[in-house]
Amino acid sequence: MSAAVAGDPVAAARSVAEEGARAYQRVFADRFVAAYALGSLAHGGYAPAVSDIDLAVLLADVRGGDAETVAETGRILRERGEPYRRLSVFWGSVTALSRGQDDGRFPAIDRLDLAEHGLLLLGSDVAGRVAVPDADELLVDGARFALDVLATDEVIAEVHQPRRLLHDPVWFTKAVLFPVRFFYSSAVTMGRAATNDDAIGWYLDRPGAVATPLVRLAAAVRTGAPLHEAEAAPLLAAGLRQLYRRYAEEQAERLRQAGAPDDLVAALTRWRGRLGD
Repeated sequence: MSAAVAGDPVAAARSVAEEGARAYQRVFADRFVAAYALGSLAHGGYAPAVSDIDLAVLLADVRGGDAETVAETGRILRERGEPYRRLSVFWGSVTALSRGQDDGRFPAIDRLDLAEHGLLLLGSDVAGRVAVPDADELLVDGARFALDVLATDEVIAEVHQPRRLLHDPVWFTKAVLFPVRFFYSSAVTMGRAATNDDAIGWYLDRPGAVATPLVRLAAAVRTGAPLHEAEAAPLLAAGLRQLYRRYAEEQAERLRQAGAPDDLVAALTRWRGRLGD
């Protein structure tokens, strides 16, 4: 990476994504179709301190052992240190994506991002063939993702007694801003890709929004402000549980209205119960 690129965080992140694209092209050879930048690197709002570097790898087909190949190639890239450690790879076959299916690792919200904002880095441009998920699919997919990421034992323990959240800016911003993004996606965008900045602005203007001081702090940390334990601790204690409870309650109701699977509604309800009052 050149000194000029290293001095420009967006250019440095783009360079990491391009390096990743070439690495996956090498390992998948003639099955490699294309690689795209996704997320804030593609549609704007990239925050060097906390943003992932989202890379989409599209293949002609998916075979046994591909998941291990993707993981091992990513591990080798991340061993280079920052900013490679923040490389996040989504992958699947063009055939599955064109049918709205996932045969690798490609959640609906990222499939939408690819279709709307994917920035071609290498290969043939096939984003126009990607099936765009509808609002109900995004609602269900977002709730499942929230449960996978925020309803874990580790996160629930942090909600009750923050430790890592007070010292890890990346985890702090994700823990606070993920539900804000989910609120915005399910209530406003109606099947359109959302940016963090749009979601934060909408949430802070929302009547009856909870934990707004905490969300403001997370927004500031995301754009480079330092994370100070003395400032963050009382805001986490006062707001994070409120934010998660409100999200779980509202999403459970939206899912009921959308006729989502009962097990998903029940999982949100259980999560709400574990958060306490």
